[in-house]
Amino acid sequence: MVKISDFQIKDVVNVADGKRLGNIGDIEINLTTGKIEAVVISGSGRVLGFFGKDEDIVIPWKNIIKIGEDVILVRHKGSVEKISEEAEV
Repeated sequence: MVKISDFQIKDVVNVADGKRLGNIGDIEINLTTGKIEAVVISGSGRVLGFFGKDEDIVIPWKNIIKIGEDVILVRHKGSVEKISEEAEV
């Protein structure tokens, strides 16, 4: 058994680029089945909270590859897409 509080202290890392995405801030549970559908990584504030905050990242449960003692490895396309867009500009 794992507690939600144990999830929240683990770093979430994207295996596609090795980038740390943040920490789990919330989970989405299907009330009909009782299963976890996704984890939500809260967007971080920018420049001391000015200019709003980054959008939350939703990782479907099927994209969680491994839950380790300190790290949760996930497959997330969003980081790779942002890098590609920045390279084109």
